[in-house]
Amino acid sequence: MSTAPAFIAARRSIRAFEDEPVPRALLDQLVEAACLAPAPHHSRPWRFVVVDSAEGKAGLAHGMGARWRNDLEGDGLDPAKIDELVAGSHTKITSAPALVLGCLTWDGLDRYPDERRQRAEWGMAVLSLGAAVENLMLAATDAGVASCWVAAPIFCPEEARDALDLPEAWLPHALILLGHPSSSYAPPTRIPVPLNDLRAFR
Repeated sequence: MSTAPAFIAARRSIRAFEDEPVPRALLDQLVEAACLAPAPHHSRPWRFVVVDSAEGKAGLAHGMGARWRNDLEGDGLDPAKIDELVAGSHTKITSAPALVLGCLTWDGLDRYPDERRQRAEWGMAVLSLGAAVENLMLAATDAGVASCWVAAPIFCPEEARDALDLPEAWLPHALILLGHPSSSYAPPTRIPVPLNDLRAFR
């Protein structure tokens, strides 16, 4: 049995939703929760784009799908398999009642003349976005809304940005699918966390 707090254990990655919109007021609450995450230098190097229109979801799915198709073709994958994978991704994105696209910016971050520290600064922003996404998903769970974190934008930030006509400085890195969980969803049993493999004391 997990010893994690119940509100954390309750969060699940759910991709099956009821055909019911998520109110924009609730989506704003979730984004506000995300923005309470820790960030370097008390900055807010993230921007969140709520996508709940059919046009927006289709545009994002098409933009990211075109990039993925190109990558898979470069990998030499069978064309039929590529069609299957890209179609599945398109359906996953367009069938979610709402999406939240987490973007990174340099807003509030320090600038360095050397690549090593500059890379570390950006890495801190990436870490803070992860904390923000976790906040958002925990808040969604608390509100009875299902969520699933899709990492695809990190492989095609420019294509995701341009698909939604976002400012050039906003680079998408995380996509969260949101909706009311399908009545048919049954959470699988979680495997106990192997603490002895994942944790060390010194």
